[in-house]
Formats: sequence, structure tokens, C-alpha cells
Amino acid sequence: MGAAPASRDVTSHGMGLAAPLALFFLLFFVAPLLQLLWLSLHNDTAGLHWGLGQYLHFLTDPFSLSVLGSTLLLGAEVTAVCLVLGFPVAWLYQRVGPKLQTVIILIVLLPLLTSVVVRTFAWIVILGRQGIINATLQSLGMIDTPLKMLYTQFGVVIALAQVQMPLMTLPLITALGRIDPNLDDASCSLGAGSWRTFFRVVLPLSLPGVIAGCTLTYAAAITAFITQSLIGGGQMLFMPMYLYQQASTLQNWPFASAISIIFLLAVLAVVSVFTTLGRLSRGYGGA
Repeated sequence: MGAAPASRDVTSHGMGLAAPLALFFLLFFVAPLLQLLWLSLHNDTAGLHWGLGQYLHFLTDPFSLSVLGSTLLLGAEVTAVCLVLGFPVAWLYQRVGPKLQTVIILIVLLPLLTSVVVRTFAWIVILGRQGIINATLQSLGMIDTPLKMLYTQFGVVIALAQVQMPLMTLPLITALGRIDPNLDDASCSLGAGSWRTFFRVVLPLSLPGVIAGCTLTYAAAITAFITQSLIGGGQMLFMPMYLYQQASTLQNWPFASAISIIFLLAVLAVVSVFTTLGRLSRGYGGA
């Protein structure tokens, strides 16, 4: 028998097929990013003086730092709400029959089929002073005056959690589906209760899905310009609106570019933390 042909390196051929995507990536992502960096290195709006003045202005301005901090905190709150509400839905999906699975997956995917603007305006109707929640509570006699939920941090978190919920639930469904259901029975037969089985077996093995869902939800929540602007109104300022004001209203493009670069680096730092936790969770789950 002749010797088996040596396997070819997959990167040794076919790289030309990736050229259109690489060109698209360079033109519409790398080039605008480099232009932002170039603009941010000007100390004046006329672009005559080079320097790091815009970055120093942002990093020494308490107001700008508070906007960045509130935006990152908003992402953490939305991610926590999506995880707490999305995990039971994903867990239930794996333990019901095919018909109910179809209903659950339809409920999860339905928000993705609706415009973000429509969903946000629906939340304005729900959270308003004359909205469904206040009307129901008043009809039940539980409150005398309408609660203020619109234009508050609570309203923004709830609306963003509903908008971004599919990004958390779908990775959890995938991760829980890969867990052998016999492990639950084995844990129970060895004397572990339901909660101990969940925390010692189910949760560790589902960590890759948890990390993936948290990464997607966090990145989408802190950059959700429409929902933050409409639900938060003019009383709450987050980084996307702050950037928009500097660029479109004040025409201060160098400072807006510096805000973009700093915001991008902050998001990359958080995503890097999630990625590191994801790698550790894969090793832990496989142990």
C-alpha cells in the first residue's frame, strides 16, 4: 500500500476567497477607525494643532468620567437582569416537549422580528404616568398617584433588558442543551438536592453559555442609542448620546472622536474580561 498523502495546510490555498471580506473590513471598519484616531489627536476643532488635549480633557473632567461610569454600570445592570430572567427560560426550554419548545423559542425570537424603535415606544406607553402599569396599580388601589418609571434608571434597565433578552437566552439554550440530562439523575441518586445539583453540576457546565450571553448583552446594552435616548429622555446621559451631542450639536469632532476611542477601549476591556472568564469556564466545565 502506498503512503497516505500528506494533509495540506488549509491556509495554503483558498485565501483569495477571503479577499473581498478583508477589503470590506478594511474600507468600512479599519479606515473609519483610523480616521477617528487621527481626528482625536487634534487639540482644536480646526485641526491645526496636534496633541493629546482631547484625551486629557475627557480623563480630567469629572462630568465625562461620570457619564462613562454610568454607561458601564447600566450595561452591568441590564446584563444581570437578562441573566436572572433568561436562565430559567433556557432551563425550561430543555425540559419541556417539542411543542412547548416551539412556543418558547418563538417568544424568545419574536422581539428580534420587531423594530427596536417600535419596542422602545411600546415601553414608553407601558411605563408612562398613564401607562398600563400605573393604570393597573391605581385600579387595584395599590397607589394613589402614578409612579415615575419613565425617564428613570429603572425604566431604562427594564426596557433594555427586554430588548436584549434574546442575546442572553439563545446562548444559554445552546449551552444547557449540551449538558447530558443523565448527570442530573446521577447527582440526585448520589444524594444531592435540586439546588446543590444546580450549583455544582448545571451552572458550572453552562458557564460558556453564560459568558457568551453576558458578552453579547453587555456590548449591545451600552451602545443602544435609541432605547437609552427615548426611555432615559433628557434627564439621563449615557456615552452614545454624549458622543452624538459633541459631534452633531456642538460640531466638536476632535472631542467626539476621543470619546469614541475611549469608549471603544473601555468596552474592549470589559469584553476581554468576559473572554478570559469564558476560557477559564471551558477548562472548569471540562474538568
